[in-house]
Amino acid sequence: EMEQEAQFILAAVHAYPGGKLALRGVSFRITHGEAVAIIGANGAGKSTLLSHLNGCFFPQKGSVYIGELPVNHHSVEGIRRTVGTVFQDADDQLFMPTVYEDVSFGPLNMGFPPEECAKRVKECLERVEAWHLRDRPPYRLSGGEKRRVAIATALAMGPSLLILDEPTTGLDPRGRRQLIQLLQGFTHTRIIASHDLDLVLDLCPRTLVMKDGAIAADGPTRDLFTNPELLAACHLEQPLRLQGCPNCSTPH
Repeated sequence: EMEQEAQFILAAVHAYPGGKLALRGVSFRITHGEAVAIIGANGAGKSTLLSHLNGCFFPQKGSVYIGELPVNHHSVEGIRRTVGTVFQDADDQLFMPTVYEDVSFGPLNMGFPPEECAKRVKECLERVEAWHLRDRPPYRLSGGEKRRVAIATALAMGPSLLILDEPTTGLDPRGRRQLIQLLQGFTHTRIIASHDLDLVLDLCPRTLVMKDGAIAADGPTRDLFTNPELLAACHLEQPLRLQGCPNCSTPH
């Protein structure tokens, strides 16, 4: 049952036209309520992996299961209700004349009655502290406001799982801090792809490290981030707060 065990069992191979393998037999399982980061250098396969989890791509070999449901052409509509995706660029997600219409777009399309839609929109915008922005056109919002509204559009579909692709891109420090506090309050299963390893440390007890389309490591975030050889091999830098103060001679 989805509620107990929102899980990905993913064993996928994906090649782009021209034969470049973007995923080579990636396999993992995520259980309900986990917050898991996916990290790796550019080109490691993070975005391709996320695209398999929300049904934008189907595996060319292998399978992806969300709960009991295999991701395929038949199940994709249901999958997209279960999985809320927040894209890296909020402008890819917000396209209606007002914030309110953007957040109501998904529930209306899913056929919810108008009063249920109105209730969802209000709840979701209040949850991300953006109800006061409801009549504003999305293009007039700041980066942080857009990101919060984009999260509200995903929440309005009632997903049990949230996928966030580089959620802090383009945010100023205050917007980033607000976003981290917001995401810390969620009980959804969360999968966060990010270059912001300090954010990962705050939000995700478990991390998958990708390299060249495969999973190089999967384990407790702090253990992986204190393994300089692994990070160097995957072209990643330690989070700033684990790097120790250069002015102190004490090793950490």
